[in-house]
Amino acid sequence: MAYFFLRTLIGQIILIALEALAVLVPLLIAVAYLTLMERKVMAAMQLRRGPNVNGIFGLLQAFADAIKMITKETIIPAGANRFLFLFAPFLTFSLAMLAWAVIPTGSGLAVANINVGILYLLAISSLGVYGTLIAGWASNSKYAFLGSLRAAAQMVSYEVSIGLVIVSVLLAVGSLNLNDIVLAQQHIWFCVPMFPMFIVFFISALAETGRAPFDLPEGESELVAGFFVEYSSLSFGLFFLGEYANMILMSGMVSILFLGGWLPPLGIAPFTWVPGPLWFIAKILFCLFVFIWTRATFPRFRYDQLMRLGWKIFLPMSLLWMIATAGFLLATGMLPQGAS
Repeated sequence: MAYFFLRTLIGQIILIALEALAVLVPLLIAVAYLTLMERKVMAAMQLRRGPNVNGIFGLLQAFADAIKMITKETIIPAGANRFLFLFAPFLTFSLAMLAWAVIPTGSGLAVANINVGILYLLAISSLGVYGTLIAGWASNSKYAFLGSLRAAAQMVSYEVSIGLVIVSVLLAVGSLNLNDIVLAQQHIWFCVPMFPMFIVFFISALAETGRAPFDLPEGESELVAGFFVEYSSLSFGLFFLGEYANMILMSGMVSILFLGGWLPPLGIAPFTWVPGPLWFIAKILFCLFVFIWTRATFPRFRYDQLMRLGWKIFLPMSLLWMIATAGFLLATGMLPQGAS
């Protein structure tokens, strides 16, 4: 009996490990090639060639950059806290990977299909600020510390708006399960009736990931390079990969909450022939393209403009929209049973 139980337990552990690898390996490859995509798209927008030497059309450039980064020397400042200094980038990268455990790429296709998936994502994204704060403090550098404080204030400010936007979506769905949120958009994607919140969520995602024009924690004109100014080699690479993994994660959240996840547009025959996971990937690529397009188009905000947008515009707007959504659904009798 004990042998049978042990064998079953080992089998379950191996199965979970294989499911995790099936998500993590493609995700790591996607993160590597997202850097190449960004350089290619921005080069096209700026009438340049971009990477075109390593491999056909520069497709091996991502691997060349990875090898160069790994083989460099890791330099730790003399006054830094060694453990926290090395732990911070590992924490940032790990949290970006852990969030994908509940992201469904198709109907029921998720490592863990839990009923509180959206709360899990909010918890993971909230923990991301600790990696930034630890990195700034452990570096024993004024520039790094100021950059980490900026990043923390920025992430906390825009998380409030993101949370209120998500509550508006949950009111319309009546469930915290990510599969249920996608299936509730079979007739119409939420980006249509909730278009203002779609825009608020996307712009807040730019601020949450520290992307231009909200890349204030990395303002090189005043902070050299922000909270990771003292990092090099693989430790810097983990911060770099964590940022791009968070970009893919936020694009996935935008797709699930507002673009119908793996559901095809309109639900008519030519679109339904394409498998759901391919639609999900296509929507993520579209969101990533807009991320890059925004970086190539808009200049960096001032910090006071960043905070004014988050606290004086997005917060009241998302709060009023949440109240209006609840009132409308209640008045029309359309409030789902789970949300009442």
